[in-house]
Amino acid sequence: MAKLKLPPRGEATAELTRRGFLISMTAAGAAFGFPRAGLAAMDPATPDGVPPAPAGAVYEPSLWYSIDAEGKVNVNIIRAEMGQHVGTAIARILADELEVSWEDVRITHVDSAEKWGLMVTGGSWSVWQSWPLYRQAGAAGRTALIEAAAAKWGVETSDCVARDGKITSGDNAISYADLVSEGITRSFTEDELKALPLKPVSDLRLVGKEVTALDIANKTTGKTIYGIDAKIDGMVYAAPLLPPTRLGSSVTNVDDSAAQSVKGYVQTLTLDDPSGTVPGWVMVIGETFMAAQRAAEKVKVTWAAGPTADVTEAQIQDHGRELIANPDVGSILDTGDTNTAPVFESAADVLEAEYTTSTVLHFQMEPLNATVFQNADGVWEIHTGNQWQSLILPTLQTALGVEADKIVMRTYMLGGGFGRRLNGDYAVPVALASKALGGKPVKMVMMRPEDVLFDSPRSASVQQLKMAFDAEGTVIGMEHHATAGWPTEVMIPGFMPKGINDEPYDPFAIAGADHWYSVGAQKVRAISNDLANATFRPGWLRSVGPGWTNFAVESFMDEAAHKLGRDPLEFRLSLFTAEGRNAGSAPNAIGGAKRQAAVVKRAAELAGWGEDLPADTGIGIATSFGQERDMPTWVACAARVKVNRETGEVTVEKLHLVTDAGIVVDPDGALAQTQGAALWGLSMALYEGTEIEAGNVRDTNLDTYTPLRMIDTPEMEVEFIDSAEVPVGLGEPATTVVAPAIGNAIYNAVGVRLRSLPMTPKKLRAALAS
Repeated sequence: MAKLKLPPRGEATAELTRRGFLISMTAAGAAFGFPRAGLAAMDPATPDGVPPAPAGAVYEPSLWYSIDAEGKVNVNIIRAEMGQHVGTAIARILADELEVSWEDVRITHVDSAEKWGLMVTGGSWSVWQSWPLYRQAGAAGRTALIEAAAAKWGVETSDCVARDGKITSGDNAISYADLVSEGITRSFTEDELKALPLKPVSDLRLVGKEVTALDIANKTTGKTIYGIDAKIDGMVYAAPLLPPTRLGSSVTNVDDSAAQSVKGYVQTLTLDDPSGTVPGWVMVIGETFMAAQRAAEKVKVTWAAGPTADVTEAQIQDHGRELIANPDVGSILDTGDTNTAPVFESAADVLEAEYTTSTVLHFQMEPLNATVFQNADGVWEIHTGNQWQSLILPTLQTALGVEADKIVMRTYMLGGGFGRRLNGDYAVPVALASKALGGKPVKMVMMRPEDVLFDSPRSASVQQLKMAFDAEGTVIGMEHHATAGWPTEVMIPGFMPKGINDEPYDPFAIAGADHWYSVGAQKVRAISNDLANATFRPGWLRSVGPGWTNFAVESFMDEAAHKLGRDPLEFRLSLFTAEGRNAGSAPNAIGGAKRQAAVVKRAAELAGWGEDLPADTGIGIATSFGQERDMPTWVACAARVKVNRETGEVTVEKLHLVTDAGIVVDPDGALAQTQGAALWGLSMALYEGTEIEAGNVRDTNLDTYTPLRMIDTPEMEVEFIDSAEVPVGLGEPATTVVAPAIGNAIYNAVGVRLRSLPMTPKKLRAALAS
């Protein structure tokens, strides 16, 4: 096993300063052209941030990379970079198979183009989806270069060896650079690519090893260009005025008379949006950012609010309960035997519980922003950071009334995504403003309150679970009914599969409920909360559905164990039988529930499960398979907490996390992703959560919305199981296990069960008093 530890709380670490504000001042651009800022964003590895021109001849064995006459390899990356070093992870997969030195590799984050196919960075999919693709691409280049060298020397390809950018055969040796200079035209069909032999995992020399991240230098020196840094000559600035409801509002009057006294004020636009993305929006235009902001304070707008202006969080959750109570609504997932009715009718005992979670906001560090203009070729350039270009580009086409070939999205780094930038709706009002101004460059940077009001939050949820036992205490059936706002339904319904009752469901709002425990008959029912969907735009937030479904599943498993008088660890392990649908399958889920059992046992061992603890201290355990059953990342968390009975405050003393993610491609990135995911999970477990009030979120800044602070960050111990299986996701799975582990630890510490997130001191005091 690979063991990686964080320093204990309180130990000093190197202090980093904020990225200089002068970066945006030095990002020079050219009007109606491709600005230097955009170029710098595309290649974060070069000293000045600008992709160098290839040297001499260039060979492109695949769409995904090229090799030039100096042997330099440029890897094309379609994934968004938001701090996870995704380009480094993907480039090393290709470089390892291609057999080149890491020093000769660079990356380019490409702009949107049809040839790249689906461009999306989310779901912890990036490395998993890239693994076979880039390995095949690397093998293609290696094969072509070996063939060229063998032909040159008149030897068999089997007599040639590729290593570190060079082909050798006996006394013969030639570099990739020289072979490319001499000219290579070899191409491969899809079938040929799939048939290429790949290196054995044991022969991989870059995958799983420590390398320098290709984008780290510019990030640490402040040269990396984010969307907020975009600068186009002649651009104006837009300050948005948001309507009283996210949907359904309309403007009835605009009075900008007071704004006309502001130096640099240009005009106020009432947007007409054919896409329906930003109904009721008003954009105040200024020559400078501050002019736009100051003028916006003086513009008076009267709106007719949408029908959800009085909706509250309580109403959304109560509506969810009403939906669950109606057996005729929702989609039934395929979990094998879903006929649970006779099982519960004959059960010797039944356990039931309800779990709720509050609305959660993204609060990514870089506020929403975009810069848009129409260039000299009549193409609309969208300059922004985005996680899902393929999703928002059709919406922009509708908004602007143009065809796909008239829009391009330029690539920038993201100052935090966390799922918010999967929905690129923030580019739409800027595009509409630019169109209203004849294609003039318009830049919008939202202030934090507007950023939050226009967030796509994780919807509040209600879940009701039931478990049936026979006379011997054996689990014979389980039901899980879950309702929340569905982001996929409102943004891309075509991504929704159908359940066994032919009703569609949002897989990202129910994944996690279809767990790997063997519980007999099992029914999982996913229900869309239409009131939530109508009130705001539900979004994908890091870990998406499993962030709340797994809280319910793992808390409920603990409750079931205690009801039966069994050890929660032993109870879980007894249900990981790896039989039937839980046995696992190739290529992604080999081993099935056995691998999940292994991480649970290891996390318990690290935490000292079963040892005596001080008063009001407890250890809780929870586990998950990550995001989806066809891409399981087996993870377990054991959390040790100390509860203050008087204040209700919970101190998380230590988190032990064990993950089996198959081959760990980028060890440093894997550690960082796991740490970040776990801390996000901790933040949502104890601190984060807002409520819907009058149709909008209550908290619009960090003075009232309080995520985890550094002082409350616990010691963490992280282990990865050594594995040669397919690499799967790491960005989100650890998020899903922390809240239930803490909740279970609280119960073990003071004997009260909290079934609502966040688990606040107020809720804990109330539970202790009841």
